[in-house]
Parts: sequence; structure tokens; C-alpha cells
Amino acid sequence: MATDLHRPVTAAATAVTATGTAEPADTAVRVRGLTRSFDGRAVIDGLDLTLRAGQFTVLLGRSGCGKSTLLRVLAGLDREIEGEVLVPERRAVAFQAPRLMPWKRVWRNVLLGLPGRPERERAERALAEVGLEHRTDAWPKTLSGGEAQRASLVREPDLLLLDEPFGALDALTRINAQRLVAELWQRRGCAVLLVTHDVDEAVLLADRVLVMDEGRIAHDTEVALERPRSVGDPGFAALRARLLAELGVG
Repeated sequence: MATDLHRPVTAAATAVTATGTAEPADTAVRVRGLTRSFDGRAVIDGLDLTLRAGQFTVLLGRSGCGKSTLLRVLAGLDREIEGEVLVPERRAVAFQAPRLMPWKRVWRNVLLGLPGRPERERAERALAEVGLEHRTDAWPKTLSGGEAQRASLVREPDLLLLDEPFGALDALTRINAQRLVAELWQRRGCAVLLVTHDVDEAVLLADRVLVMDEGRIAHDTEVALERPRSVGDPGFAALRARLLAELGVG
């Protein structure tokens, strides 16, 4: 039964939930009993999840396990749910394919992702932060894949949702994009939920790694490795092996 069925995704996470229970002050996301079904089949099945403010969480899982569905629910793009979902009002989402409006120049696209009523000068500063100050007046169709993805990351949310944002990039561009996301997260201090199939990417970036299976969180581990991280670190290799085992990869 849904405890918040009439407003399944609220405007803002608060210290007191809809049921009157206290919530820790550092909670960015709280999910209780979340179920999402398609044609009678539960893709997400009674899921419970809490994400802390400022925490970088990575969600792993095989195709069809419900990862992207969960991200869409948290983004407010899917409301046909049962259960309770509390999320920040200021949240942003980036997909594998950048969602830039082709009829607006890059700086005008950036304004759409910034809070308040920002002006061009602020958009230019934000673009400089991701190394795109020279593409301010460009049309989105003229950007490379890496440039378009960087432009889509110009946001100032309390919760940043990333759905395989590096999947379409070549290997070198992907490495640079991963570094950029890590830098932006450390600078802004927002909560991040990254959906990916890449275990190395998860260990490289995450404070916490979740493994999803059949619509539920099957494994939850904190990543205690110091930053910056190296794939040659024995601790990195050990955690990578453990996560692969959780995913059913020998």
C-alpha cells in the first residue's frame, strides 16, 4: 500500500516524512516500499533506499533489473508508482544521449539548468567550469559527443542523477568525463546517483555501491578507498572482484 500515493514524488525532502517519522538532517533521498509495474510485472518491487546528502552512490545491475526505472522515478519522470519517494526540489538528470535543445545556443541551454534567473555571464562562468568557454555561442549540433555531455552536466542541483552518461563516449573521452564529474561533485557537494554497467567506473567514483537485482537492492557496500584511486591498487582489485561476483560474473 502506498503511504504517499497522492503525491508519490514530493517537491522537497524534509526532516519529517509524510507519515510523521523523523528523518536524519543529511538525508537527500528516501524511498519506502517503492513498486513500479509494467503490464502486471513488478520491475521495482517494494524497494527501500536512503541516500545521504553529498554522497556519491553508484547503482550497478544487469539489464532489466530496474536501475533506469528507479532513476526516472527519482527524477520525477515516472509517477505511475506505489510507495513513498522523497527527493530534493533541486535535482537534475543526465542521460547517455545529451538532451540539449537544438534550437538554443549552448549558453541558452545552460541557463535552463541553473536555478533562479541567471544571466549569460553566469552561463559563461559555468561553461568555463567544464572547459567549454570557447563553445558558448555554438549550436548543439556542432558539439562533439564529449562536449555535448559536458554541457549537459552544467547544473547546480542538490541531487544529480546520471543514467549511463559516459556509455556513448570513446575510451579517452570517457576517462576525462569521469574526472570532470568527480571534480564537479567534490566542488558542489551534491548527492549523486550514477547508473552504470561499468564496475571499474563504480569503484573509481563511488562512496557507496549498490547492486540491484530483480527490482530490489541486493548488495550495498561503502567504498573506503582513498582518493584519487588507481585500478592497480590491491584494494581496488579486491572490491572490483567482489562486485563482479555479486553481479554473477565469475
